Amino acid sequence: MTAAVPVISMSLPDDRFAQDFGGSFERFGFAMITDHGIDPALIDDAWTKAKEFFALPEAAKRAYHIAGGGGARGYTPFGTEIAKGAKEVDLKEFWHVGRDLPAGHPLAAQQPNNVWPAEVAGFRETYDRLFAEFDRVGGKLLSGIARYLGLAPDFFDDTVKDGNSVMRLLHYPPVEGPAKGIRAEAHEDINTITLLLGAEEAGLEILDKDGSWLPVSPPAGAMAVNVGDMLQRLTNNRLPSTTHRVRNPDTGRASVARYSMPFFLHFRSDYPIVTLDNCIDAEHPNLYPTPITADEYLQERLREIGLKK
Repeated sequence: MTAAVPVISMSLPDDRFAQDFGGSFERFGFAMITDHGIDPALIDDAWTKAKEFFALPEAAKRAYHIAGGGGARGYTPFGTEIAKGAKEVDLKEFWHVGRDLPAGHPLAAQQPNNVWPAEVAGFRETYDRLFAEFDRVGGKLLSGIARYLGLAPDFFDDTVKDGNSVMRLLHYPPVEGPAKGIRAEAHEDINTITLLLGAEEAGLEILDKDGSWLPVSPPAGAMAVNVGDMLQRLTNNRLPSTTHRVRNPDTGRASVARYSMPFFLHFRSDYPIVTLDNCIDAEHPNLYPTPITADEYLQERLREIGLKK
C-alpha cells in the first residue's frame, strides 16, 4: 500500500496535534494542515492581487527587480532560480515579501525593507496582513514541533523572533510544447519550516524513502507544511528536509498557469544553529559539530541556487 502524507487538523488538542504533526514530519518531512484559521477572504484577495501583478508587462515587473539583492525582496524574473545541482532553470517567476525592521535594529543589515508595486491597489495592505497570519500559524506549528521533540512549547519563540522569514508569490506560466526543465526542479528548502498555500493544483511531489514520488494535494484552503534544511540540521536529521519538486502539468492542464504562496519561516539571522542535545545519542552521533548562524547558512545556499554570486 502506497504511503500518503496525512491531513492533520490544528483544532486537535495540543499534545495530540504535536504527536500527529511531528510524526508526519519525522516520517515524510511534510504534513498537510487544516483549520489553520487564516481568513479565506484574505487568501482569495491575495490570489487576486498576485495574478494582477504577474499579468503586468514584463518591463513593469522588472522595474522591481533588485540587482544584487539575492531575490530577498521584490521581483525575481522568470528563469532566474535553479535548484542546487540542476542543469535547467525553473519555469517560474516570483515576488518576495519580507519582514520590515525599524531603523537601527541589530538585524536590519541582513533583512532589507520591502518594495511595493504601485500598479496593484492595496497590494501592501493585503500582503502585510497575510505575512502576519503566516507568522502566527508558523509559531503554533513550531510549538507543536517543540512538544514532539520533548522541548518547552515556547522553545522556538526566541529563535524566530524578528526572523528573516519570506513570503513568496509564485507564478508558473502555462507550459507550451516540450519544455527545457520543469516548474520547480527537485530541491530541499533552506529555511526552518515552509507553509504553503496553493498546492491544490496538481504538481507538488515529494521523494519518499523508497525512491518513489508521492503527490501532495491538500484539501481546498489547507496548507502543505514541510521541514527545511535549518530544522533538519538542528534536529540532527531526525526531522528530514525532504526533496520535493513541482512537475510540469499533464497535457490537459498545460495551458493553465499555476500559482502558489509559500511562507519560508526562518530563524532570526544571528541564531546559532547548534544540534539539539536530545537529538544526539550513541546511535545518532552529531552530524553537525560545527555551529553556523542562520544568516551564514542562508547566504551559502543562496549562492548555490543562483540568487547570489
